[in-house]
Amino acid sequence: MSRTAVIADDDETIRSILQYKLSMAGFDLTVCRDGIEGREALDDPAADPDVVVLDVMMPRLKGTDLLRAIRRGELAVDPDVPVVMLTSRGREADVLDGLEAGADEYLTKPFSPNELLARIEKLLAE
Repeated sequence: MSRTAVIADDDETIRSILQYKLSMAGFDLTVCRDGIEGREALDDPAADPDVVVLDVMMPRLKGTDLLRAIRRGELAVDPDVPVVMLTSRGREADVLDGLEAGADEYLTKPFSPNELLARIEKLLAE
């Protein structure tokens, strides 16, 4: 059984790193360039990702706003889907905002792709 992930990040380099690391770990991916594309992917009735990886600061829709929509059950995706937030904003207030919005994990950029994968694997094992 294959695992699936939705990635939403406006940085092409980060998307490429995530695509490589997660696809090598056996994930089927839906890759989105911003928050609106992420919202559309997660509002598809067929959407059933095992994990979602969101950038915080994206054009058109911030990752924390998208996460709040997920947790409020406004989208087709399971509101309890594990969500990992990625951001260059690592101040305590930013981290707390992400966790308060419902993030299961919060990693600051630059991040280790191996650490990200380990955190995802831990979330999926719970």
